Amino acid sequence: MTRAWKYKAIPAVMVVTAWLAGSCAAMAADPACEPEKLATKYPSLVGKTIKIATDGQTPPYSMRDPKDFNKLIGLDTDMARAAFECIGLPVDYMIGAWSGLLPAVIAGQADVMWDTLYYTPERAKQADFVIYQRAATGGLVQKGNPKKVKSLDDVCGIRVTAGLGTTEERVFRDLSQKCTAGGKSAIEIVTFPDIPAGARLVKNDRADLLMINLGLVDNFIAQDPAAFERAFVIFTDYKVGVGLAKGKTELRQAVQDAIKVLQANGTEKAIYEKYGVDYALAIPAQILTE
Repeated sequence: MTRAWKYKAIPAVMVVTAWLAGSCAAMAADPACEPEKLATKYPSLVGKTIKIATDGQTPPYSMRDPKDFNKLIGLDTDMARAAFECIGLPVDYMIGAWSGLLPAVIAGQADVMWDTLYYTPERAKQADFVIYQRAATGGLVQKGNPKKVKSLDDVCGIRVTAGLGTTEERVFRDLSQKCTAGGKSAIEIVTFPDIPAGARLVKNDRADLLMINLGLVDNFIAQDPAAFERAFVIFTDYKVGVGLAKGKTELRQAVQDAIKVLQANGTEKAIYEKYGVDYALAIPAQILTE
């Protein structure tokens, strides 16, 4: 009893002091933006302007500001801008066709691709990734869903469209082989150079289904509800992230560190909410290489 009594009699000031020490340690452990420390944290990046490859045509991720056509906005664009401000680096956007963005990064024409890029082991043979989002895929069809597409079980014999070299194109080609192996009609696949072109194919009855990121599907429907509707949603194991050329170790680490800060301080959540994207899709930042 005496030992227990002595334990309870620890002066309150000691308890408060210990609590404050623990709280301060926890606060010190929280990541924070430190652009003034660029030279000590990432010395190889000093003096650089980061060139970001994007297409500017994938709303709500990358698009031109309707109030200022010369300015890019969107979830990915805002994330990129906030991340490099956190690091302490200016940025410049290189706009091009989506299918050419990652090759441009690999060739050294841009530093990063930040535009709804899915990580795949095949892509990771040529580029490194910093992932920060789980993918959800949607099917975009004409209003009324004339072909009654409810899932990927309904795609045999229909006309589909996907971006050249995308994960969706590969999925459709694999499904087409399964269709013919099962005695059904093959899928007619039409590729497009940019996502708005794919949506136009559906709208103009040149394709029955466009399968892309769910946020893009919902954006097209919101912009033209008389023309489009959602056929299905698939929550996948695909990861979305930033693509970087091999060997850019310090830049890769800086991007991961910055995204972690944006996730910790609420900036990322605010950006998701600004563009109407479900924050449940966000995942902790992680570097993935081959």
